[in-house]
Parts: sequence; C-alpha cells; structure tokens
Amino acid sequence: MNHGHGMEGMAPTSQSTNGTSGMHHHNMVMMHMTFFWGNITEILFSGWPGRRGACMYALALIFIFVLAFLVEWLSHSRLIKLLGEGSSNVLAGVVQTLLHAIRVGLAYLVMLAVMSFNGGVFLMAVAGHALGFLLFGSRVFKKSTEMLLDDNTSDPPPMAC
Repeated sequence: MNHGHGMEGMAPTSQSTNGTSGMHHHNMVMMHMTFFWGNITEILFSGWPGRRGACMYALALIFIFVLAFLVEWLSHSRLIKLLGEGSSNVLAGVVQTLLHAIRVGLAYLVMLAVMSFNGGVFLMAVAGHALGFLLFGSRVFKKSTEMLLDDNTSDPPPMAC
C-alpha cells in the first residue's frame, strides 16, 4: 500500500557504495505539493499536530477556523469609533496601524496553514472566512438604516486584490 501520498519521486537519489542508485532518507522532510486528506500532518509548527491523534488534529482545525474568522472580523470592524470623537488623529492612526498589522499577521498564518496542503485545513480556513464575512461583512445582519449610512470604511480598510 502506498503511504507516501505520491511523494516517492521527490527524494533525491544517490549512488550507494556498490555503485547502485537508491533512495536515502537522511532526516529529509517531505512536503506535499498536492492536496491530501488525513489527520497526520504538520500545520504551522514542527510536529503539530503530527501523530498526536484525531483530537489534536481537530483542535488544529478549530484553531485555523478561528484565525480565519478573526481576519474577517478585523477586516470589517469599526474599533476606532470606540475611542470616541475626542481622540486625536495620531492615537487613532496608531490603533488603526496596529489593527492592520495584527490582521495581516493572522492572514499570513492562515495562508501558511493552507500551504500544508491538507484538505481539512483548507476547508476550515475557507469556512472561517465565509462565516466571518457573513456575520461582519455582509448585509445579512445590518439594519436598513446602517446600510444607508454605510460609507464602506472600516478599521482597518478591507483587504483587496
């Protein structure tokens, strides 16, 4: 049975002492280059969740979901208004910059997790972004008066491609 998930040809071959070529695995880390399904994987950190079982894999999936959800919340939040009208532009700018840096950092973590090529991680990242957008970015939970007053600005501004 093939447990290499199509990775057999990725390790370098070398000549052995008797002149025949063979595969030698000297602490080589194999990385998937296509999507695969399974709970034995590494996401973000070396050895995590690894071979720690389905419960740790489920925790990793929940973690990725929450990260993606937080990216959407930060993309559509209006936290600067909580500072009050009397706050200075400098303070508001510093807070906005910090929120932007946090959002970008979380988005990069989600991207790196998806680069594990695990199908479950990909689906949870998309689900976290989708639910976050549904709750914070779509018109589903906005009142009609909010939509009329909406100037399409948020703290920090939404990501755009």
